[in-house]
Amino acid sequence: MNKRYIVRLTPSEREDLEGLVSKGKANVRKIVHAQVLLKVDEDGPRWIDERTAEAFCVSTSTVRAIRERFVNEGLQSALNRKPQSSPSRERTLDGAGEARLIAVACGEPPEGQARWTLQLLASRLVELKIVDTISYETVRQTLKKTS
Repeated sequence: MNKRYIVRLTPSEREDLEGLVSKGKANVRKIVHAQVLLKVDEDGPRWIDERTAEAFCVSTSTVRAIRERFVNEGLQSALNRKPQSSPSRERTLDGAGEARLIAVACGEPPEGQARWTLQLLASRLVELKIVDTISYETVRQTLKKTS
């Protein structure tokens, strides 16, 4: 059973959304969400989800999600991107691993080498069993961050 979330904007919310849309100075995603809320308002145009989705080139599930977030969490939540609760993937190097990488990079390069390369540093971290695997790009980003 589909639960229907009914959007009823207060006059001040409607005014804020119309101002946001008319200025056009915000993130495009935020403007589209404001337009969707204005069109699905029960005290306004009362567009259906399919018509709204077609008008603003979004999916009907997006329109439903905007409705749901507005009803459950409020206007700002419906307009803004939901913050990520946890990182997409775990960090390869934690603080101790970063410290070991810097210590290795500041030390003498391997025999026969004039200096450390990113590939050499990555392979040395694996040799020292600091990590199981690591790309040289992760090494580069870590060193750039700490410089």
